[in-house]
Amino acid sequence: MTLDRRNFIKTSLVGTALLSAGGLSHIKAATPVKKDKPPTKAKLNLSFQEGIPPGQNLNEKFDFMEKHGVVGFEPGGRGLKNRIKEIQTALKGRNIKVSAICAGFDGFILSTDPAIRKQCRDTMEEIIAAAGELGSTGVIIVPAFNNQVPAMPHTQETRDFLCEQFNEMGNFARQHGTTVIFEPLNRKEAFYLRQVGDAASICRDINNRGVRCMGDFWHMTWEENSDMGAFISAGEYLQHVHIASRKRRSMPGEDGTADNYVNGFRGLKMIGYDKYVSFECGCQGDRNTVVPAALELLRKQWDEA
Repeated sequence: MTLDRRNFIKTSLVGTALLSAGGLSHIKAATPVKKDKPPTKAKLNLSFQEGIPPGQNLNEKFDFMEKHGVVGFEPGGRGLKNRIKEIQTALKGRNIKVSAICAGFDGFILSTDPAIRKQCRDTMEEIIAAAGELGSTGVIIVPAFNNQVPAMPHTQETRDFLCEQFNEMGNFARQHGTTVIFEPLNRKEAFYLRQVGDAASICRDINNRGVRCMGDFWHMTWEENSDMGAFISAGEYLQHVHIASRKRRSMPGEDGTADNYVNGFRGLKMIGYDKYVSFECGCQGDRNTVVPAALELLRKQWDEA
């Protein structure tokens, strides 16, 4: 039966009246949409690479770190297997844990030479095993620096190869209770993986809990339109963060008003980030005064975010 416009309106009004009067009360209400579980409460866990705090040895450096509430230590990966006992002894009884391990591998995974790729895998496995013994959150790796040639071309086939290689590394890392962490670099340092979202997309495609990514405020200064957007794009895959001043890669605060991390900290809070924010930077002044000032700046901006 065809309804003309007047009858259609009349019929619709009657239906509306029935709904208002409870005429369709026998129809069950729709099941409420289940909301996603809110992210865990974010926390600013500050970490230092070994050269950041003043001190002649690890004990002196750790004393300084504990005094200023720094809870993470990021050693370099080169020769790490020979330093396990040294680091474990110096950390004993302290409120400091090993955060990430900063690179230290030989070769590079995107080399066209199979022998150089094997060198990268072998040394990475050595560092990963040491990282596991130290309880580290992961080992940082860069697929290739600009000066590492000849390298595979920037193609889909190369990306697929990279996923295969890092999936294998991720499996090895999981066996040792840690992860492999991609670090995107700025265009002056690397031709491959420049943005946090690119690294996160590889982690997503690999779908291996042993493979994660990181963001570095220094590199993000040159490659990202938004610190917040970069960290949100990483989401659950974000395993580590590096921080430095935004003009000279010095201590946070040494570049004045340029050293604003509030937008990025807001992104970290939005994804519930509770891992480490680690200093990877130089220092223009006296570390005994500049480093505490940098810590105060970051804590203030975190509270503001």
